[in-house]
Amino acid sequence: MKSKTVWVDNFKSTITDDRGHEYIVDLPERAGGEDAGTSALEMCAMTFGGCISTIFAMVAKKMRLTFSKLEVDVDAIKGQDTITECTYKVTIESEEDFEKLEKCLEVTEKTCPVGVLYRKAGVEIKGELVKM
Repeated sequence: MKSKTVWVDNFKSTITDDRGHEYIVDLPERAGGEDAGTSALEMCAMTFGGCISTIFAMVAKKMRLTFSKLEVDVDAIKGQDTITECTYKVTIESEEDFEKLEKCLEVTEKTCPVGVLYRKAGVEIKGELVKM
């Protein structure tokens, strides 16, 4: 994996991955930015939710579990310098037994690469599963 970041102006930069996807990062106006994009730290919280969603779908496929809707809400708490705590809620629409879905989420949380990075950085993670 590779990325390239190019400063645009003030606190705004563009980030491009090696597949050509481009993102803008910026600070909010209250922090001196133009609010042209999410901040890099906010993007960390967003990638955690994306990782939980992706890995859950992969694990569910291996476990032969089906679902018709999956949403991940993340609430990352920023301490003095960085994220110190992260809570998330997975809301799922599925006909599967709740216990099987819980097992899938348990495996997901243990193997989610972004979650692994969070835990190694000392971020406390708390998750919840809600079945619709």
